[in-house]
Amino acid sequence: MAEPERTQRRLRPAPLLFEPSEAAADPEHFFDLESIEDPAELLARATELTLAFRAAQDRAVEFQALAAAQLADPSRFDRLSPAAIADQAEWTEDYARKMIEFGESLQRGAGTP
Repeated sequence: MAEPERTQRRLRPAPLLFEPSEAAADPEHFFDLESIEDPAELLARATELTLAFRAAQDRAVEFQALAAAQLADPSRFDRLSPAAIADQAEWTEDYARKMIEFGESLQRGAGTP
């Protein structure tokens, strides 16, 4: 049942607004949230951003898993071991194995994202 929820989330992405480099350099500036004075509007926009970042994180993890599975593919002459993938991604070796398995399941199932 987690799959439909993830698909639903992708269908309704919250807009992420581009942050100009000068705004991003200001530690107090975050997607212009500091300029919103209405608490209801602030809550709505902050919630949109939270959902967008969660969706982006989920998607990035899927791509990490796909890459790990591809790097560990036994048909590659230059395949990497789970330990080498873990080292490259700054994971534990056990987590790298799990990500490789997840990536393989993504390749078998819904195809590539």
